[in-house]
Amino acid sequence: MELKAKWMGIPWNWTEEMDSTNEWAKRDAKNGAPSGAVYIADSQTQGKGRIGRRWETPKGSSLALSLLLRPDFEAEHAPMLTLIMGMAACMAIEKITGLTAEIKWPNDVVINKKKTTGILTEMGMSEGKISYVVVGIGINLNMESFPEELAYKATSLKIECGHEINRDEIAAALLFYFEQYYEKFEQTHNLGFLIEEYNNHLVNRGKEVLIKEKDGEYTGISRGINDKGELLVEKKDGNCVEIFSGEVSVRGLYGYVS
Repeated sequence: MELKAKWMGIPWNWTEEMDSTNEWAKRDAKNGAPSGAVYIADSQTQGKGRIGRRWETPKGSSLALSLLLRPDFEAEHAPMLTLIMGMAACMAIEKITGLTAEIKWPNDVVINKKKTTGILTEMGMSEGKISYVVVGIGINLNMESFPEELAYKATSLKIECGHEINRDEIAAALLFYFEQYYEKFEQTHNLGFLIEEYNNHLVNRGKEVLIKEKDGEYTGISRGINDKGELLVEKKDGNCVEIFSGEVSVRGLYGYVS
């Protein structure tokens, strides 16, 4: 089966080097670019992740892709697009490579407990309504090694499966799956249709997590997501809380062992 989206990826914009595909998409959005436009750079010089973290893309090693959307729903629903992209990335990676991909809520995809993928969703508003949403994703494709300070927590698809990965194939599969999920989401504005599939891919489901918030931190057991995309965490007293944002560390993942 050919994995080809119907309308996402039109137009398909590619360049050898860009500051950030998300910034490129946002600039184009302000110039009237349509929903479904895709932006891919062979290398990024000023890429970024959540909480302003830098994320650079060496030439030819990764997929750096941003998708422009112009949704007709309230701004409160936009963060759920990060989870939809995470699920689409898992499906694309598994389809193309045969590897088992898992999600670290809310925006990472991991293989064998190491990060391969990061997602950043940004939004522009106009007169109190969404003007555009940009969902950016970076997937480590063909890196053969990582610096010592990253090697324990990062990997690439090539390292894991032993051969070069075709960037266009991954990009096409990603858009195919994202489009399917997004069209369902447009109808419901919640993730009820995705909960079971998402939770089955959630690396921290049933495991101890460390929640870091402004007021402090605590541990609990991850019980999966709800239809709003919030992470359900059971605290030591038995109460279940809904985590909308904040840092979530998983015991045994990315070096969290204490």
